[in-house]
Amino acid sequence: MLMAQRLAFLALLLPTFILPAPLAHAQTVSDPYTIMAPEPGTQPPKHKTRRGSSNTVYPTPLPAPEKFNPPPSRTVTPLRPANVPPAYVVPQTGQALPNLPMYGSGPGGSETSQDRAVRCSHQAGVYGAAAGDRNAYVGGCINQ
Repeated sequence: MLMAQRLAFLALLLPTFILPAPLAHAQTVSDPYTIMAPEPGTQPPKHKTRRGSSNTVYPTPLPAPEKFNPPPSRTVTPLRPANVPPAYVVPQTGQALPNLPMYGSGPGGSETSQDRAVRCSHQAGVYGAAAGDRNAYVGGCINQ
């Protein structure tokens, strides 16, 4: 049995050593920047010069400083303070945990249901063990 396995193994390895080198050879190309050989009877295209060589074309100069006008300034109105809901009393512990202020993404900065879910899950992580069961805290906070 062992001899049959060795013969099978050698039969698999034998073609790798007997086969000649790959038959495809790289073509000689006069242009080192292309991998395509030019069609017979045509001139190869001239390559563009690299940066820093003597044939570099420089960009157009910037306008004179006196012609540059900065954009006009704008007044920015600050966001109004976030409406913070009242403290949430955790049913498991009976502890009142304050809600953290957060700006909503609704119209006029109002808190949407997605904003409330994000705020409640963030608070559950901030308060940690004081929040009790994290899933119960988030569910109760969202439905507050």
